[in-house]
Amino acid sequence: MSASKYSEKGPPESASMGGDPDPSSAEDVSLGSVEATTAGSQALHRKLQGKEVQLFAIGGAIGTSLYVQMGSALPKGGPAGLFIAFLLWGGVMVAVNECFAEMVTYVPVPSPFIRFGGEWVDDALGFALAWNFFLNMAFLVPFEIVAMNIMITFWTDKVPVAAIIVAMIVLYALLNVATVRYFGISEFYLSIFKVVLMLGLFCFTFITMVGGNPLHDVYGFRYWKNPGAFVEHLVPGNVGRFLGIISCIYQASFSICGPEYISMVAAETENPRKILPPAFRSFVWRILIFFVGSSLCMGIVIPYNDPTLAAILGGEVSGSGTGAASPYVIAMSRLQIPFLPHLVNALIMTSIFSAGNGLLFAATRTLHGMSLKGYAPRFFSYCTKGGVPIYALALALSFCLLAFLQVSSSSAKVLTYLVDLVTCCQLLNYGFTALTYRHFYSALKKQGISRDTLPYKGKFQPYTSYFAMAGALFMLLAAGYDLFLSGGWDVMWFFLDYGMIAFFILAFLGWKLAFRTTYVRPGTADIHLDGLKEQIDNYEALLVPREPGTLGKWVKTLKRG
Repeated sequence: MSASKYSEKGPPESASMGGDPDPSSAEDVSLGSVEATTAGSQALHRKLQGKEVQLFAIGGAIGTSLYVQMGSALPKGGPAGLFIAFLLWGGVMVAVNECFAEMVTYVPVPSPFIRFGGEWVDDALGFALAWNFFLNMAFLVPFEIVAMNIMITFWTDKVPVAAIIVAMIVLYALLNVATVRYFGISEFYLSIFKVVLMLGLFCFTFITMVGGNPLHDVYGFRYWKNPGAFVEHLVPGNVGRFLGIISCIYQASFSICGPEYISMVAAETENPRKILPPAFRSFVWRILIFFVGSSLCMGIVIPYNDPTLAAILGGEVSGSGTGAASPYVIAMSRLQIPFLPHLVNALIMTSIFSAGNGLLFAATRTLHGMSLKGYAPRFFSYCTKGGVPIYALALALSFCLLAFLQVSSSSAKVLTYLVDLVTCCQLLNYGFTALTYRHFYSALKKQGISRDTLPYKGKFQPYTSYFAMAGALFMLLAAGYDLFLSGGWDVMWFFLDYGMIAFFILAFLGWKLAFRTTYVRPGTADIHLDGLKEQIDNYEALLVPREPGTLGKWVKTLKRG
């Protein structure tokens, strides 16, 4: 933002209309399908298994930010400030996850939390949430494409930008046009690379900090002492240290996500009430291991005033936004470790590709769900025989054309602005999802449904939902705090920080006034969604378990032995 040397986040500068498959086909039986293969999923096919859902959640949540962009917050808060910020925001995201999990596992339908807002709170809220989330996902896809191009410049800048963008769009289209089964398999293996990379970077941090490096430098927590654990950001003293932590929390609010990605595959999960609860529960350790762990490691491997990082973030040297801007790559270069920076850069590229793939999937399924609810034109709900909402995919893919803005010198700036906008979208979605949960909780209580009978019982509810709403509201208001400091005012950044709040309010009021929607009083919501829950109950009761693969059969044989 204008008052700070570094931008807060974003890339540094430089009713079904499709038919169901034949229920008697041998393929359906072998895949664990039942007569109503798409029951409760409204033309989408339930073919994703547990391992695919688990890794899809990782693949969608872990992208450029975890390896590169988090480092841009280090000079603002210092290593301790960065670690504390991610720990604090991780707690908020655990609370958000508890709200998502309980509702989605109860009624696993397409675009669930968007539909819940419309059905259980106010139809106008569902409309605003739907377009808010769709734009969130759709704008982030070209961000990942641009990031991929800049990663390639780590080695050479001779590859035409347009060629990279076209190749990425074609690959994303092919993976998403294929049936959800093949999409799940591709995302499964792409996400494995992410896990391997992150664990490898953790090992790199530990081994090198105890002296396992070519310089035999046992640096340990040296940078927490010199130059220090905290940064006085923008203003001196303790207030400056506090502002540094706030800036790092702002970065965390962009970086940490995940429960919404699990929710988006709810209608395409083979056995949703068995598979989804473990996926939501594992989100807690994913936060602790990947996000909080990475924030700790980044503060260990380089100091917050590292001259290379400062020069890259300030645009003074090349490498802005590339693997060279990653604290890990900077540390590898400082320690004179050969080859490893190139390997890490290549693996980061697989991470970026996987993140964009997952974001496109989420945007497509969101638009499909919006069409079913009447929030978008009806033809977007049309699905191919393979269960792919093809027209929704086409519109979501069209947003990838924004990546061509990178052909101009201002492209990274434009996409930085888009990321700033969608972070506001993300916070709005989390806050109103927690509000929707309050209506769900009240409906369960007043309708005599024990939460002990639910597939997933959220912890410490309803207080968890209050904490989630408070955290989202605080960060929405604090996003542009530096604008209100002396000399910090900037009209453009004010719009970027708070513009999506205005869009959300206008979308809500416009839909409410146009259709005169009615507020659903707490406790009166139809939490069965007009019989969809019963359809899913029947589907699961008749489900024939899928035959295990070769690995699964081998494990079963070992267990018998």
